[in-house]
Amino acid sequence: MKPRLAITMGDPAGIGPEIVVKALAQERVYEQCRPLVVGDEGVLRRACRAAGVQPKQLEVYDIGLPGLEQVRYGEVSALAGEAAFRSVRTAIELAMRGEVDGTVTAPLNKEAIHLAGHPFDGHTEIYAHYTGSEKYAMLLADEFLRVIHVSTHVSLRQACDRVKRERIIDVTRLMVDACRQFGIEEPRIGIAGLNPHAGENGLFGHEEQQEIIPAVSELQAMGYRVTGPVPPDTLFAKARCGQFDGCVAMYHDQGHIPFKVVGFQWDSLTGRMKSVQGVNITLGLPIIRVSVDHGTAFDIAGQGIASADALLLSIDYAARMAARRG
Repeated sequence: MKPRLAITMGDPAGIGPEIVVKALAQERVYEQCRPLVVGDEGVLRRACRAAGVQPKQLEVYDIGLPGLEQVRYGEVSALAGEAAFRSVRTAIELAMRGEVDGTVTAPLNKEAIHLAGHPFDGHTEIYAHYTGSEKYAMLLADEFLRVIHVSTHVSLRQACDRVKRERIIDVTRLMVDACRQFGIEEPRIGIAGLNPHAGENGLFGHEEQQEIIPAVSELQAMGYRVTGPVPPDTLFAKARCGQFDGCVAMYHDQGHIPFKVVGFQWDSLTGRMKSVQGVNITLGLPIIRVSVDHGTAFDIAGQGIASADALLLSIDYAARMAARRG
């Protein structure tokens, strides 16, 4: 049996519903999985009209929230935030009960879910809370570059304080497990330094000597194929060229910036994004969660021009992970 995937519609004021119906208009999706959209049927039908597509199948698990016809494209609102939140919460519940084999999420708006009364920083924190997960991490992945983070949604000052040996070991092991789910049995992992030039032997900071190098030594003693600390200005280029199967970044922007430079393609004439390649996978959960690595794009919502490339890649990753879990 093909895996059953719950796909959330995202914020109804953004491009989430549009990219969902565009993805489900692709025949290859049904060759990979059995999709179930978690959201609102009216919102999805509006998205079909805006995008000019009609999926051959559109099975919807309705969240039962009235009034969504009032949501306007491109506007932050508590109602839209509640719809996005309920979609995610419902998908988690379906997966925890074993009614679906994995979940795929379209983008939500953090301000909107806060207005709706849900004080979470994003999908990752929602999933961790409702699955009772304590050791989890964000993995960014495309076809050639995979990046996991020691810390994510904290200030840069806090991020430096979170570079600890135990956390580095935990996220590296999560990365190795993920690579094996992708079919890479003996992954090579590059671990970034925190400071310029990986500290230059203490010249530019001591985090490498005190935390990162001990973590690398311990991981190597466990039998993992890890290298580090690698200067962050060269690590991601080396991984892109095939030297590493995965990278461990020390903080949010260290990993996100190179990943998005590679994966986000802009049209130089229009100044608009024409394609997004990249997914966000939450590791350390008892269920599968894969998401697009872009936002709600309120500025183009409802215009029918959003790219579904990242959602298609997310579905592909989730289906492969579900299949290997058996």
